[in-house]
Amino acid sequence: MVVAGDFKNGITFDMDGAVYQVIEFQHVKPGKGAAFVRTKIKNVITGSVIERTFSPTDKFENAYIERKEMQYSYNDGDLYYFMDMESYDMLPLNSDKLPDNFKFVKEEMLCKIVSYKGNVFGVEPPTFVELAVTQTDPGFAGNTATNTLKPATLETGAVIKVPLFINEGDVLKIDTRTGEYLSRA
Repeated sequence: MVVAGDFKNGITFDMDGAVYQVIEFQHVKPGKGAAFVRTKIKNVITGSVIERTFSPTDKFENAYIERKEMQYSYNDGDLYYFMDMESYDMLPLNSDKLPDNFKFVKEEMLCKIVSYKGNVFGVEPPTFVELAVTQTDPGFAGNTATNTLKPATLETGAVIKVPLFINEGDVLKIDTRTGEYLSRA
């Protein structure tokens, strides 16, 4: 059990049959009246964020979210297949369970499959990936006064902005959280 008075950022709990994670919390003790806890909580399955106030004595059931590392194998239409590295079982997931930054994942990369009570609700790609540039326009460095960027297509089909000195065939390190170029690999 978790008590609202003990909320911290990142705590997950079960409320009204849904799983919520505390994003922000603030203990408020007004001069008049009872104390309360003002929170921003995120429904981890749907992703919606709501603001809600609780009494510090409200109790909720802890929600344990399981994160299991699995290897992305291949996709077949709208189904994406992930392999459990221990049992070698294949887990098919619909494309609606995949985040936007999944476009940086290529076959055989390890991802974290996020589930609650056996129901998979999300996929977390690796934070940093190394991908080759398959197409980009030639750039000529030296004639610009500011940091100029050009589009580049990666081997997964994702398009990002890169500096002018990047050429086709270069392997780049990408931050999947922001989709930004970090460095050459």
